[in-house]
Amino acid sequence: MESIKIGILGMGNIGTGLYKILQINDKKIKNYANKKIEVKKVLVKNFEKQRDVDIPKELLTLDVDEIIYDPEIKIIVELIGGINPAYDYLKRSIENGKHVVTANKAVIATFGKELDDLAVKHGVQIKFEGSVGGGIPIINTLTESLSANEIEEIVGIINGTTNYILTQMSEFGMEFETALKEAQIKGFAEADPISDLEGEDAVFKLAILSAVAFNKRVYPDEISREGIKKISQKDIKYASELGYKIKLLATAKKYGNNLELNVHPALIPNKHPLASVNNEFNALFIRGNAVGEVMLYGKGAGSMPTGSAVLGDVLSIIKAIEADGIKNSNNNITSKLVVNNIGQSKYYVRLEVVDEPGVLGKIAINFGKYGVSLESVVQRARGEKTVPLVFITHETDREKLDKALEEISSFSVVDKIASILKVEE
Repeated sequence: MESIKIGILGMGNIGTGLYKILQINDKKIKNYANKKIEVKKVLVKNFEKQRDVDIPKELLTLDVDEIIYDPEIKIIVELIGGINPAYDYLKRSIENGKHVVTANKAVIATFGKELDDLAVKHGVQIKFEGSVGGGIPIINTLTESLSANEIEEIVGIINGTTNYILTQMSEFGMEFETALKEAQIKGFAEADPISDLEGEDAVFKLAILSAVAFNKRVYPDEISREGIKKISQKDIKYASELGYKIKLLATAKKYGNNLELNVHPALIPNKHPLASVNNEFNALFIRGNAVGEVMLYGKGAGSMPTGSAVLGDVLSIIKAIEADGIKNSNNNITSKLVVNNIGQSKYYVRLEVVDEPGVLGKIAINFGKYGVSLESVVQRARGEKTVPLVFITHETDREKLDKALEEISSFSVVDKIASILKVEE
C-alpha cells in the first residue's frame, strides 16, 4: 500500500494523542485513506524525555529543518503551541510546499489570514479543526454541514479550565482558589493558567469562529473579554437562587450589519442546555436561519480528543490530494459586518450596601431615572453592617446601566459595586 509521509512538530499532550491514534486505529485509517500514514520525523526539545508513547528514537530530531525541507514529507502537523516559533515554522512549511495541520489557536487567530493567503499562493492546504473545541467537530460543521445557513448566533463554552472551576464552585461550594488548585492537580489547568482565567484562550477561539461562521476576520484585541477571577461564592449562590448558573461564555451575535463579540462570565437559565455542560466539557450552541438551533457537545481538550481532530484534518488533506481538490475555504472572507457591541442585554448587579431602611427604594428609583427597569431583587443577611443587594435588570444598554451605577456608587449607603455580569437568555 502506498504511504504518505508526515512530520510532527512537538510531542507533548496532543502529539502523544495523535501518535497513539495512528497506532491503535491503523487498520481503520488505512481503509479510509487507502494509504498508510507514515510518521517520518518528530521535532522534540529533548531526546531523553519520558513519553507516554513508544516512538523509535531515530524518528526524533531537534532540528526543524529536517522536517520542513524534507522533500518526502507532504504534510506537517504543528503541535507546539504559542505564536513563536510556531508561526515561523508554519510559514516556512507552506513556502516549501507542505500542507499543514495545526491545533494552535493563538497562531490561527492572530495570523490566519497571512497563512491562508500563503497557502493559496503555494497551492497547499492549511487546516485547524483542533484549534477550537478539542475533539468537537466545530469547524467542519460550520464550513460543511451548515454551509447553506446564514449563522445568526453562536453561544458557547469553549474553555474547559474555566468550566471545570465554575462547576466545582457551583456544585461543591468551593472557593475560586480551591477550585483552581484542584483543576491544576487533575491536569485541567496549566501551572500558569492566566490565559484561561482571563478569557484570552476563549478569545482566540472566538476570533477563529468569527472567520468561519460569519466570514469576518476579527483580531483577538477587537473582542471584548472578561475572565472569571472576580466570580465569588456569593455570585454563584445568588445566581442559583434566581434560577441561573454562571458560565464563561463566548458569544457572537449578528444584529443587522453589526457583529457583537464577547467573552465574559454570564448567568444562563438552569433550563438552557449550556447550563448542564460541566467540568472540562465544551459545548457550542449555534442558531442558523435555516437549521434553527443546534448544539455540539464533547470534550474540549485532552490528548486523544484533540489528536482525533488533528488526524481528521490530516485525512481530509490526503483525500483532497487524491482527488486533486486542494482548496482553502477561509480565503475569500468578504463580509462587511462591523464589530460593534451595540446589543442590549439583561444584567446581574450585586451591590454591598448599608443595612438600613429606604436603601432599596433609593437605588431602585435611581435605576429608573436612567431608564433601567428591574426584573427581580434579592436581599439577604440582615443584621450585618453591610449586606448584599442583588438585581436582575430587564434588557438595557450597558451605557445606561453604567451611568446609573456611577451615580449609585456615590451614595453614602453604598459600600461598593461588587459584581456586574451579563444574563444570557
